[in-house]
Amino acid sequence: MKNKQNYQKMLDAILEDPAQKGKNLLLHSCCAPCSSYVLVYLSVFFEITVFYYNPNITEEEEYRKRVREQKRLIETLNSESCSRFPIHIAEGDYEPDRFFRIAKGHECDKEGGERCFACYALRLEKTAQKAASEGFDYFTTTLSISPLKNAGKLNEIGMALAQKYHTSYLPSDFKKKNGYLTSVRLSEQYDLYRQDYCGCLYSKEERQRQKAASNRNEVR
Repeated sequence: MKNKQNYQKMLDAILEDPAQKGKNLLLHSCCAPCSSYVLVYLSVFFEITVFYYNPNITEEEEYRKRVREQKRLIETLNSESCSRFPIHIAEGDYEPDRFFRIAKGHECDKEGGERCFACYALRLEKTAQKAASEGFDYFTTTLSISPLKNAGKLNEIGMALAQKYHTSYLPSDFKKKNGYLTSVRLSEQYDLYRQDYCGCLYSKEERQRQKAASNRNEVR
C-alpha cells in the first residue's frame, strides 16, 4: 500500500529554510474566501502573485463577482500590514469552453470524481506554464483548503506539472492547521462573498439537489 504523504510537513520544511524567504510564489486561487487563510499564512514568507484562472465558473456574472472579491481582499491585506510581502494579482482569461471540453463525458460524475480531477489539471497546468515562462520560484493552488478537494490528487498533479515545465511546485494541504476553519473566520471578518458550490454548472446543480433533499427531510 502506498504511503500517504504529509504535504503540510513538506511545506513546513520549506518554510523553515531561511533561504526561501522572499521568493516569488504564483498562487492559483479559486476564490477570495479560500485564498484568505493562504494569503495571510504565506505572505510572511513569499512575495505572492495570485493567479485567478477559473474557467470552471460557468456563469460570467458569478465569475466577475468572484474576481472583484479577490481583488478587494488583496487590496485590504496589502493595506493592513507592513510585516507581509506585497501581494499582486494576475487575472487569467475567462474561457469556460475549455472547461466544458475537459468535462465532456463526465457531466454526471459526483463532485470529487474524475471531472474534478480533470478540472484541477486544467487550472494547474495553466498556472505551471505561467510560473515557468515568467520565472516564478514556486507555484501552487488554494484548492487544497477545501474539505471537498482531494489534496493528494492536487499535489500529484502539481508535482507532475513541475517536472513537465521545469519549475517548482509548493506542496500543500492548506486545510491542515485549522486552515479551512480560519478561512471561514476570515471570510466573516472581511465580509467576503462566500459561495456554496465550486463554480461549475454541475456542482451547482448537485448542491441544489442536496438542499432540496435536506428541505424535504426537514418537513417530514
